[in-house]
Amino acid sequence: MNPMTNTCIVGYLRVSKERQGRSGLGIEAQQASIAAFVAANNYQLAASFIEVETGKGFDALDRRPKLRAALERAKALNCPIIIAKLDRLSRNVAFISSLMESRVRFLIAAMPNAPTVMLHVYAAFAEEERRMIAQRTKEALAAAKARGTRLGSPTIGARSRARADANAERLRAFVQPLAIAGISASEIARRLNASKITTANGKGWHPVTVVRLLRRLETVIQ
Repeated sequence: MNPMTNTCIVGYLRVSKERQGRSGLGIEAQQASIAAFVAANNYQLAASFIEVETGKGFDALDRRPKLRAALERAKALNCPIIIAKLDRLSRNVAFISSLMESRVRFLIAAMPNAPTVMLHVYAAFAEEERRMIAQRTKEALAAAKARGTRLGSPTIGARSRARADANAERLRAFVQPLAIAGISASEIARRLNASKITTANGKGWHPVTVVRLLRRLETVIQ
């Protein structure tokens, strides 16, 4: 038996655009989430693979050499792969189901108790939720247009809110544990700025913007 079995783990991180890969946006939060999981569960991070790719479609593995390499390393070491969030692996149900055939165990830092066999089910729920949100947005815009409402500014506002919500989710694994641990908004802002993580508008953090972020995540500063 491999001496590292049951103690080692392989990390996989992904950003979905080349621009994010160059700037590091998203990577720091994933690294922090994975590091916290590894430390809390007494794993040894044997290797870490960072992918910059869209990851769309059933054949995404052909365009994701780092994920393929992570699978090969995990198989060689007989150990699981850790990801920060399910969407860093894929948003495609069929693709996730195909990964289950690799017999490699996947762990999710944001869902530590989720069994690998259920990952495709969680992905299906997430996929359906996104479809329903898109449909409700389309219907709401159509109804507003029918009432004669001008959609220019509200649509811009909706995009801004959506961008802020997406940024909040991106940072959840980084800021939420700090807030729960009683770290102040000022200190969280300092750590975000030190890690060169920006707001949704590309600006630096202040205590008030951290509080707004946590409100979006429904997290209260202790």
